[in-house]
Amino acid sequence: MAVRHGAGPDNKGKKRMAADKQNLQDAFLNHVRKTKVPVTIFLINGVKLQGVITWFDNFCVLLRRDGQSQLVYKHAISTIMPSQPISLYEGED
Repeated sequence: MAVRHGAGPDNKGKKRMAADKQNLQDAFLNHVRKTKVPVTIFLINGVKLQGVITWFDNFCVLLRRDGQSQLVYKHAISTIMPSQPISLYEGED
């Protein structure tokens, strides 16, 4: 019995599809970055930071305010709240 290449229960196709989709965190951060929506970042220690997200990666966010930049590590962030309502996907109510 021959087994076709790519067939079987290994779920490689599902993994590839998931990799093609942008996760919610990246979609959110990219949207507020591109649209320059001011955000409030609440840290886990209670500190509140405000500014515009200018860059981010897997580990940190660059926040800019009054010409100054702050590098904020994601593991220190509790919540990110945009200053205005945002819609990430078309057709969203």
